[in-house]
Amino acid sequence: MTTQTLTISGLNKQFDTPTGRTIALSNIQLQLQQGEFITIIGPSGCGKSTLLKIIAGLDTAYSGTVLLSGKPIDGPSIEKGVIFQEPRLFPWLTVEKNIAANYNLKDPAVRYKVNELIELVRLKDFAKAYPRELSGGMAQRVAIARALLRNPDVLLLDEPFGALDAFTRSHMQEVLLDIWEKNRTTMLFVTHDIDEAVFLAQRVVIMNARPGHIRNIVQNDLPFPRKKAGHSFQELRRIVLSEFEKVEEPAGVDGAGI
Repeated sequence: MTTQTLTISGLNKQFDTPTGRTIALSNIQLQLQQGEFITIIGPSGCGKSTLLKIIAGLDTAYSGTVLLSGKPIDGPSIEKGVIFQEPRLFPWLTVEKNIAANYNLKDPAVRYKVNELIELVRLKDFAKAYPRELSGGMAQRVAIARALLRNPDVLLLDEPFGALDAFTRSHMQEVLLDIWEKNRTTMLFVTHDIDEAVFLAQRVVIMNARPGHIRNIVQNDLPFPRKKAGHSFQELRRIVLSEFEKVEEPAGVDGAGI
């Protein structure tokens, strides 16, 4: 029997701006099952990043209920891993030390787990390398491994592959799915890319513009591994695109970064 990892009920978020009050999120209702992979798509300014910040505990000024494993989220914690568009690695630390971060790499248990994650993210030959010696995709793999070392209940990914070239982005999608299938960490992944959303997710959440709210949730039962050129994939992509095209652009205050 599956259990709910994340439960969001009646979530509302607003900002005060020089021109008045902006409603960023309105009545968000969403439940993630343990081990589920969900993607969120929507136009800029619809509140995708704001939603992730709230789940991460980085923003607690909202109304409604946000529960992780049945407990209210009241701040950052190791139960929530966060991956941003930029890897945010420590330039003076090697790959293995970046993954370990504030853990003691001399501890046999930590060393074993770090080595295991280095294998998982396919960086065995770069354990001693520094961030300046890594490609963008490799650096993001280090960031993912660092988050997984904390064994989070949910991994939040805010357009982590947005700055990568198309080839590297496709490769990183495969790597992330490999990690998910082996670890079954609950994942919530924000993206602007419809192909990426359909390729990764078990459910695709489509958000409408400000006030940001969930317009529709499309179930994705395509088996893994998925082929983007396949008929079933393209048919589901057409359904998601059709829903996305109904989304209205945000009006009024510029919502970049919301």
